[in-house]
Amino acid sequence: MPAAVATADFEALLAVAPHPYMLLSPDFVILWVNEAYLHATQRTRDDIIGRYVFDAFPGGPHDPDGTGIQQLRNSLNAVLRSRTQDVLALIRYAIPHETPDGTVFEDRYWSASHTPILDADGQVSMILQQTDDVTELQTLRQRAGQDRVEGSIFRRAAEVQQEKELLHAEREHLRRLLEQAGVFAAFLRGEDHVFEIANESYMRLTGRRDILGRPVRDALPELVGQGIYELLDDVYTSGTAYRASGLEVTLLGEDGETMTSLALDFVYQPIMEPDGSVSGIFVIGSDVTEGKRATQELERYRLHLEDMVRERTRALEESEEQRRRTESALRQSQKMEAIGQLTGGVAHDFNNLLQILSGNLQLLQRRLHDAEDMRRLAASLGAVDRGAKLAAQLLAFARRQPLEPRAIHLGRMVREMDELLRRALGEAIDVETVIAGGLWNTLTDPDQVQNALLNLAVNARDAMDGTGRLTIEAGNAMLDDHYARQHDVEPGQYVMLAVSDTGSGMAPEVLERAFEPFFTTKRDGQGSGLGLSMVYGFVKQSQGHIKIYSEPGQGTTIRIYLPRTHEAEEILPAISAAPVESGTETILVVEDDPVVQATTVDLLKDLGYTVLRASDGQSALTLARAGIAIDLLFTDVVMPGPVRAPDLARQVQALIPGVGVLFTSGYTENAIVHGGRLDPGVNLLSKPYRREDLARKIRHTLNNRPAAASPPPAAPPPLSRVGPAREAAPRAATPLAPPPVNRLPAEEPMKDVPAALRVLLVEDDPMILMDTEDMLAGLGCRVTTARDGRGALKELERGEFDLLFTDIGLPGVSGIDLARQALATRPRLGVIFASGFGARDDARQAAPDALFVNKPYSIAQLDAALRRFVAQRG
Repeated sequence: MPAAVATADFEALLAVAPHPYMLLSPDFVILWVNEAYLHATQRTRDDIIGRYVFDAFPGGPHDPDGTGIQQLRNSLNAVLRSRTQDVLALIRYAIPHETPDGTVFEDRYWSASHTPILDADGQVSMILQQTDDVTELQTLRQRAGQDRVEGSIFRRAAEVQQEKELLHAEREHLRRLLEQAGVFAAFLRGEDHVFEIANESYMRLTGRRDILGRPVRDALPELVGQGIYELLDDVYTSGTAYRASGLEVTLLGEDGETMTSLALDFVYQPIMEPDGSVSGIFVIGSDVTEGKRATQELERYRLHLEDMVRERTRALEESEEQRRRTESALRQSQKMEAIGQLTGGVAHDFNNLLQILSGNLQLLQRRLHDAEDMRRLAASLGAVDRGAKLAAQLLAFARRQPLEPRAIHLGRMVREMDELLRRALGEAIDVETVIAGGLWNTLTDPDQVQNALLNLAVNARDAMDGTGRLTIEAGNAMLDDHYARQHDVEPGQYVMLAVSDTGSGMAPEVLERAFEPFFTTKRDGQGSGLGLSMVYGFVKQSQGHIKIYSEPGQGTTIRIYLPRTHEAEEILPAISAAPVESGTETILVVEDDPVVQATTVDLLKDLGYTVLRASDGQSALTLARAGIAIDLLFTDVVMPGPVRAPDLARQVQALIPGVGVLFTSGYTENAIVHGGRLDPGVNLLSKPYRREDLARKIRHTLNNRPAAASPPPAAPPPLSRVGPAREAAPRAATPLAPPPVNRLPAEEPMKDVPAALRVLLVEDDPMILMDTEDMLAGLGCRVTTARDGRGALKELERGEFDLLFTDIGLPGVSGIDLARQALATRPRLGVIFASGFGARDDARQAAPDALFVNKPYSIAQLDAALRRFVAQRG
């Protein structure tokens, strides 16, 4: 290039050029014009520089449809899209002039070209318009007539412009088709594959980058190494279309950083020219990423489903044995239920018969002295005992025996049974006891546990033919969810008691029937077949679990799992160890069987008691309402008539404060037993019973009666002891003498408890309410009472209290809700809960600092609770 050209000032050259020039920004703002442009448009530089071109030169009245404006706009937009020059051969565009009369538009004709000026990045930075005013030529054409100028430049210009507009319309139509087609599309021209057209879908696919006018290798550099460039080259060279289905392509996202993997269906279609050459490649396709992922996911699901089907099929095949075991267990359960129904219906009458026999035999035993007669009586009483044991085993197997559970330590109980077990097993059996350290307590009936352990030990002795080793273990155990589901037991913490022997073991068919009632492998006459059945029923009734492990020739291990309790061990003196004592109190006997009633009355009179009798609950209530002094109600549980035994006991206790209650029955049904357990505070003497058992239980119940509120009367005259005490005749009502309130020993005054401790006592049972009020008063407290939660809330509104002492199971508002409401307004109020059953977790949530006493409680337990409260409050 000549030096003069290199140093030329092209702006100065354009400024003096004879043709009009104008520079526009990409958004069509006028940046610069030369003098020729100002002359042609008759405008000033200040008037148009910096203005939007369509504002500086609006359409005039000669162009009401805006055709000229639209032609100019289309041409400028074409330059922006293609980055190439666009020519307007002829355009009619009026020029506005300002006159004294206002703006006047002068109709003008122009021929213009628009050339893009690109920056270093290839983007359009400005548009150069070169235009010529051809108005005079157009006017000459109109004056000269159509025939004379047909071949002039105007006809050609008009034809060119018309063709261009048609092409533009077709191009715009094609563009609309591509935009609305729902697929991505583009046209790449030449062997470098320069993007000439790309619809919105394609732009979105490629991250909305500026790709028009750029070769594919420059516009989409991330495609290197993915085979796309090579595919385009091959299609361009061969002229053969290429179709792809689900091809994996990785493209840069809109953020310019994230690489996104896409699955694409597309076609590379070569565009053939008339001479057979390829001018470019048309690209059209769809993004099938989501569909492919869904297909892959469905395939994974299908494979997973097939695996599940195979696993389920295998599980079903493996569960066939389990199904047989379940059916067997169902049959066993149905058999147990049938026997339970049978024993429930028979046990009451059967035990009544045994009671008649036992009572009369014992009365005869006290009157006969001949040795042969005594021997026969002893044999008869032995038969009664065996019958009673058989009935008890049937009830135990059917889970209908009344349990009296309490917190016990199995390790201590096993050690205490050591001597008993060694006598039962004989010297040829070695007994080993293994007690784990830190053994938990369990809540169960200790007498039934002893019976179960003795039964298992005797069975083990028989399996070892009197010689071998017996191992008794006690330890803590945790049954997890998996084991629990397989063995129909609740998961959790248990205390395990295991009995293992070195005997003959059990064959599988014997093991399967081991718990069936009356099933035995012993010779006739050597066993009833109820030993293991009784153990099984007791364990299940205690919400426990039992499992047998045995193989022929390898011995047997039986493990019993009893639920753990967090309560402290409760050690009670054995009533059976107490001496047989008589008495002079008045006892009301309620029994519907006349023979059983007569026998019981005779036994009690023989013990020195004054006895009243009634055949049903209504008759007993009539006696109680007549004002006759009664010290003890001794009633059968199962009786005819509208008054049930528990209702009778409650009404008699309300009529005669301080009266004791003792139930008796051979089958308790659900009157005083719930969940297989005696209701709290209930005393029960099971039929049949011996005279000694009756005497001890009567005296125990009388000695532990609830305190009455009235003062003691004068002592009754002594009964004649010439013969047995006679049955008492009805007499005037006399207030009963309550046992004195259990005061604290003199050497242990409650020096730690304030003398004026204000206690709100809430209890719905009137007898317990009066008894507890007396005990609290005896401990120096100022006591206010309420029978229910609503009454307690009213008392709280009327006065101030230091301590709320409430039963949990109140009618209406429970003790837990009462404590929650009271603490909401009196956060420093102390709370002691009293209850005969559970609900401690809910109570602790309502009152986290609350203390607990279990019913029945003594004055010593109340004293300890009050001391803890005072120490806790500081």
